Amino acid sequence: MFTKLYKRIRLLKNMNKEPYSSLYKILGFYPDNIHLYEQAFLHKSSSVESGDGRWLNNERLEFLGDAVLDAVVADIVYKHFQNKREGFLTNTRSKIVQRETMNRVAVELGLDKMVVYSAKLSSHNNHMYGNALEALIGAIYLDQGYEVCYNFIQNVLIKKYVNLETIARKEVNFKSSLIEWSQKNKLEISFDLIESFTDNDGNPVFQTGVTLSDTQIGVGIGYSKKESQQSAAKMAIKKLRTDKTFQQFISELKKKKTGESTAENEFENLPEEAVENSGQEIADTEKRKAETSIEAVPAEN
Repeated sequence: MFTKLYKRIRLLKNMNKEPYSSLYKILGFYPDNIHLYEQAFLHKSSSVESGDGRWLNNERLEFLGDAVLDAVVADIVYKHFQNKREGFLTNTRSKIVQRETMNRVAVELGLDKMVVYSAKLSSHNNHMYGNALEALIGAIYLDQGYEVCYNFIQNVLIKKYVNLETIARKEVNFKSSLIEWSQKNKLEISFDLIESFTDNDGNPVFQTGVTLSDTQIGVGIGYSKKESQQSAAKMAIKKLRTDKTFQQFISELKKKKTGESTAENEFENLPEEAVENSGQEIADTEKRKAETSIEAVPAEN
């Protein structure tokens, strides 16, 4: 009881001061341990030395917040999409917690004005603010506990800044997913431009093949190299998810190269949209290829 009274008195004394007032606008509550939140906004480029000789920044809180965020978002997605399979749930969670999403939400929350970092460090094209948001989640967890942290993620981050239905339909970066999968399984993958040509309107068209350990597993075309790579990766992921013979080949290849066995759900966790969309896209690709002029031009390196 004395502890609660002490906290109440301290809060009344500080609630109109910074950073308490700014944090209240973001969190919806006043912090107990303000030092945790100050550390959450301290980028490693501006680390400070504590009294015991340790250098303090937000990296440890970011590690903790990342784990809590994953758990909470998994629970929210699981309850929201009650009839969806594991692959869909995994993919949707990944799109919510990915650095790009967290960085956007952090800026919309106003964390970009609170992060302390070296003036020499450019914030362009990095995820400093998203990392600070994860560190903030870690601070909330330590300061207020799991329930308050869960409510912050659900009622502030998700309900205000993330539309679950929209983000679930967001196009997956199949190339990135395929590369991540290959690195995880220690298998070499490459994207190679097969040819480029022009269609009947004179627009450049690119054809790309994706190769896994000397075996071509997907081909795609598009009006840019990036589009053709995405199409090829999408075809490759469909093959990895649905072709049982090919899955066995990959499992044996991994065993031979790394000595490790393939996990039971290894292929199921690849982006589920590839199963739903790739068949039609492959057909559209072949149709577009047939309709375009085969006036080849030298492939770019």
